[in-house]
Amino acid sequence: MAEKPPVVLTIAGFDPSSGAGVTADIKTIAAHSCYGVACVTAMTVQSTAGVKRVESSDPSLVFETLQELASDIDIAAVHIGMLGTGKVAKAVADFLSSTVGAGASRPGRARLPNIVLDPVLKSSSGASLLDAAGGRVLIERLIPIADVVTPNIDEAAAITGLKVQELDEMKAAAAKLHDMGASAVVITGGHLEKAIDLLSFTTTQGVQQEIFKAERQRSNSTHGTGCAFATAMACHLALDRGLAEAALLAKTYVTAAIVNGHPLGKGHGPVHHLYRMNQQRRAAGSGGEST
Repeated sequence: MAEKPPVVLTIAGFDPSSGAGVTADIKTIAAHSCYGVACVTAMTVQSTAGVKRVESSDPSLVFETLQELASDIDIAAVHIGMLGTGKVAKAVADFLSSTVGAGASRPGRARLPNIVLDPVLKSSSGASLLDAAGGRVLIERLIPIADVVTPNIDEAAAITGLKVQELDEMKAAAAKLHDMGASAVVITGGHLEKAIDLLSFTTTQGVQQEIFKAERQRSNSTHGTGCAFATAMACHLALDRGLAEAALLAKTYVTAAIVNGHPLGKGHGPVHHLYRMNQQRRAAGSGGEST
């Protein structure tokens, strides 16, 4: 019998171009040998050229979907992406604060494990993806309950009110996020000249930090990098990897997904979430005997 894969739940919007949102998350989850389930928080009209329209899901539908999934399936990790409105954000927060998962290890467990919060505020084209009420729920209820929060430098600046453009400022923003209740933070700096990610987490000895550096990838296939990173982190946590290893492996995955991206559409194309399938096919194709 095949080994049962960990189940990763993604709570996010729907991107018809599949560069971001739930369909991109499902691809990322599959790429990490996990099984993906999803709750759609919003429908969008968008392409590689940008977001044209957003229609949020009914909050009660979101809550009932999450409740049904959690009552039926042992969920090993949760990725939270686009929420859209305060009402939807509240439904998600209410669910995470009160629902006991099907695979809870002890009676009365208050929440699901390995919650990774990607605070999606705007699209790369500049469209707003979270209203003011949603921002308040994010700060007051979701950041404190998340196991890891993964803002990029712009999102970290918007949430903390601080300037975040270089490493020392990333550290200051991480400290403020800890003050806001975050137990672990990864601030991604893929837009910087040197792609620096900062992992900051609290321990009994205080705050510990690790820095991950890489060369910035010059590519037009960068749509969905934040979603891919946060979802990959959720997968690695579901696979029982530690925070530092999960962050490093997620960064490596996103870098390779950018490198292996291919032109699609007239705007910023998506990363190649399933690039490993091509590598496996090439490896299989080179394994035959020559004649």
